[in-house]
Amino acid sequence: MPTRQSGAYNYILMKQFLDENFLLQTETARTLYHDYAKHMPIIDYHNHLIPEQIAEDKQFENITQVWLYGDHYKWRAMRTFGIDEYFITGGASDWEKFEKWAETVPYTLRNPLYHWTHLELQRYFDIHDLLSPATAKKIWDECNAKLQTKEYSVLGLLKKMNVKTLCTTDDPLDNLEFHQKIKASGIDLVVLPAFRPDKAMNADDVAGLNKYVDKLAAIVEKPITDYQEYLAALKSRHDFFVENGASVSDHGLEQIYAEDYTEEEVAQIFLKIRKGEAITKEENLKFKSAMLFQFALWDHERGWVQQYHLGAIRNNNDRLLSSLGPDTGFDSIGDFSQGRALAKFLNKLDAGNKLAKTILYNLNPADNELMATMIGNYQDGTVAGKVQWGSACWFLDQKVGMIKQINALSNMGLLSQFVGMLTDSRSFLSFPRHEYFRRILCDLFGTDIENGEIPNDIKLVSQLVENICYNNAKAYFSF
Repeated sequence: MPTRQSGAYNYILMKQFLDENFLLQTETARTLYHDYAKHMPIIDYHNHLIPEQIAEDKQFENITQVWLYGDHYKWRAMRTFGIDEYFITGGASDWEKFEKWAETVPYTLRNPLYHWTHLELQRYFDIHDLLSPATAKKIWDECNAKLQTKEYSVLGLLKKMNVKTLCTTDDPLDNLEFHQKIKASGIDLVVLPAFRPDKAMNADDVAGLNKYVDKLAAIVEKPITDYQEYLAALKSRHDFFVENGASVSDHGLEQIYAEDYTEEEVAQIFLKIRKGEAITKEENLKFKSAMLFQFALWDHERGWVQQYHLGAIRNNNDRLLSSLGPDTGFDSIGDFSQGRALAKFLNKLDAGNKLAKTILYNLNPADNELMATMIGNYQDGTVAGKVQWGSACWFLDQKVGMIKQINALSNMGLLSQFVGMLTDSRSFLSFPRHEYFRRILCDLFGTDIENGEIPNDIKLVSQLVENICYNNAKAYFSF
């Protein structure tokens, strides 16, 4: 576009949308990304992929199945755009659902969905058209034709993105049969379970928890009538996960629970739960606190990495929860107080030298600096970056959120020790999110170099970039 300067017209070259230098504003940033970050393998240490689909090397029939099924990010956008639920999670055909998504996409500008959508079309399908009603049928046909080829099976999709290791999200009751099948297959991909015991400590729903305990009792083939029997049964499942390669736990919580309790109190609370009796708010918090602490002790005993995702308010729409179920796009950022309970929990573990390697994730950006400084309280020199502040996730895994997270960590911790990005996704097409993160990381380093804020030492900076993209996670998780 022309600009007037000193009586003459000068022309500024406009960048192409999503070209090879997307998000890379300086020559140094381009060097860091293209020569170093771009080719690093991917360790995705937290996602919600379905192990069965990996084990069977699923071939998806069409782009909707692999792209729109289960993706509540897209569902939220479609609802906001005014699309009827019939075309989102309802009985519409896969083509009709794709068509409605194509209608929505042009109106997602400045939402990360616009970037992700077109990155995914480019990286997986080599499609550079912008998705819209005018291009929908062409893109639908081209994607679907490729999805019928072996190159586009689940394993093929993962290979395209250079994915080396995945950690899925698994309930203690899961039999892990598909992880076993994947391992037995001998494929060049490591798929490990992650122990997610949220349901095992959810005393918000006494009836639901009792059903869970009954299922656990059936699996371990032992009665569970008291608290110690419950712990023993859960510990056997924790051991079972170890036998199947697990070295990671994961918790999705509103906040850390760190109420004071005695073992006698918790034992009595559990008896009330087993009797189906209502428990008080205080009893609920004490039970959750005891369970969370016990899980952390087992993680330390086994040398695991424990992860805590904090701050979501889940399933806020009762009407649609009743018809669609959980994890369908009705969660939001919560404004819970995080600091004191988190410090109390970590300190209690550290005091007994029982604090495992730990990753903290916040969903509320107001807690960024809290998390960046909290992790520094429990570094003890035994492991580089023993306590991590995890990557910007969920509502925050977009350009602004990532930049804020990286900047806060840089200012208040050591960015050099960061274990980098994860997808937190249910889709096999989400791995360009790692690229998105890497481009932003390289742009920040490159800008600092060209501004004279850090030395123009490409050997040093490129090593840091490669470490954050891959090497740090590989060492931290011992994968």
